[in-house]
Amino acid sequence: MSNAQFKELFQRHENNPIITVKDFPYPANSVFNAGATSFGGEALLLMRVEDRRGISHLTTARSEDGIGNWRIHDRPTLIPSPETNPEEIWGIEDPRITFLEELKLWAITYTAYSKSGPLVSLATTVDFGDFERLGPIMPPEDKDAALFPVRIKGRWAMLHRPVSTFHATGAHIWISYSPDLKHWGDHRILIPARKGGWWDAHKVGISPPPLQTDEGWLLLYHGVKRTASGAIYRLGLALLDLEDPCWVIARSDEWVFQPEEGYEVFGDVDKVVFPCGWIIDGDTVQIYYGGADKCIALATASISELLQWLKEHKSFTRKYQTTFQTFRGNLPP
Repeated sequence: MSNAQFKELFQRHENNPIITVKDFPYPANSVFNAGATSFGGEALLLMRVEDRRGISHLTTARSEDGIGNWRIHDRPTLIPSPETNPEEIWGIEDPRITFLEELKLWAITYTAYSKSGPLVSLATTVDFGDFERLGPIMPPEDKDAALFPVRIKGRWAMLHRPVSTFHATGAHIWISYSPDLKHWGDHRILIPARKGGWWDAHKVGISPPPLQTDEGWLLLYHGVKRTASGAIYRLGLALLDLEDPCWVIARSDEWVFQPEEGYEVFGDVDKVVFPCGWIIDGDTVQIYYGGADKCIALATASISELLQWLKEHKSFTRKYQTTFQTFRGNLPP
């Protein structure tokens, strides 16, 4: 398929980047990788902000249309608290927001940067002003965590990306389950990083939280390929079974979005598009992503078109369930 024949699934907003550090009411180095949700009839972003020491915190921004006229909080919304939570000593990063209808609250999974490496922490809120920290829920090294919005067969489910010290195993998307959001088990690899020259051969991780559709849980995930000039972060799609998300229905062979514009190619970390949140409006999804670890940008897509494209470009024709046994060489690529 030629580039001329390829249909662009994601449309970048003409005013990208929509938020930069120049928009901030206080000094900072960069803003990127924002969780997103609808709150109080507006779009709300919980943005990762790196201060001029290099330590990250989280700050909210609100907008009526989710595109412009952002009202950025005049001071950090959620700051690292190493006195009470020592795992946050080097910052808190990359939040994903999931509204838990059953509990009537928003749950935020985020990366806490501890002395032993990054780990997954969880906080909850009802107003994005006060937060209750549940503390670490996955040990280092682990990040890129996102909750499902409903219980699966009586348990909460979470996607995350642990990294083994045995690097030959790769960095894959795992799924885990919990009765109470604090204690997690039944861990298994869900989407493995591919090998060789693939765009997602080095490591993969979930981007925004899973999106429930009639056809399954739609995933937008990032894949990383190492090249002679450094890593490239691109995005791909996958679909999980609604009743049992351990079953993978489809996974795209090709990437669907990659760094192309200057604000995505050049920054603190070059060649990165990194979404942590999306907001749904009917069939349209607004994807908020970090560009080159320096700014926040916006792209839109049609959910029905994403699902149709995935049907036509999936890497296998029957769903599979990941287990430790099948992972030993028998998974689809």
